[in-house]
Amino acid sequence: MKRLLSAPRWLLLTAFAVSGLVACGLIYWALQTEGLQLRPALDAVLAWLRGLGPLTFFTLMALLPSVGAPLSIFTLIAGPVFAPTLGLPLVMALALVSLAANIILTYALARWVLRPWIARLFAWQGLTIPVVAPDDQNSLILLVRVAPGTPFMLQSYLLGAAGIPFVPYLIISWVVNALQVCPFIYFGDELMQGQAKGAMFALSMLVALAVGARLLCRYLQRKKAATADASSA
Repeated sequence: MKRLLSAPRWLLLTAFAVSGLVACGLIYWALQTEGLQLRPALDAVLAWLRGLGPLTFFTLMALLPSVGAPLSIFTLIAGPVFAPTLGLPLVMALALVSLAANIILTYALARWVLRPWIARLFAWQGLTIPVVAPDDQNSLILLVRVAPGTPFMLQSYLLGAAGIPFVPYLIISWVVNALQVCPFIYFGDELMQGQAKGAMFALSMLVALAVGARLLCRYLQRKKAATADASSA
């Protein structure tokens, strides 16, 4: 886990965050510039996705992140696609149902179906599947879910392959990721509507969550180190 939280990774994440902010600014500018004709093309894409229907879209959201599709793509476009017809609260509710379904699916795959292949995948990434003491399981779930830079799929597969009990895995994972999914959906919807204030508010929530996650990681690491020192004393 130390490798996941190393300083170089945080520098890389900072660069990604700055790049993402610049990209969002460029998207907002492009959507407001009539001469670029970006809005009609974007509206056509959104209409096509809307034509797939919410059942197809949110089923894909539940399934595809299990094979590596970025969850952020679905959360970014869910609002612009379906908020006009379903309303944003229902879109968020459906996204959270899809999130829960994916968390359950990846756990089942990692725990009982794909564990040997997952071990090889983590070995290729320079990681090992941890053996977790019962008292450390909840802390590990939190640490993995809030650790920056780790793909959502790998988080789920790591926890499932580690044999974490299902109920705390589901509850903690769902709550932590729901806190990220809802602001991201709101951000995508406000950005596509050209609502700068709403988009900045959602972005500030995401930044606050990232900072809170960093502080929580540090706290959990210090707590684990203190527990280890007390045990060895």
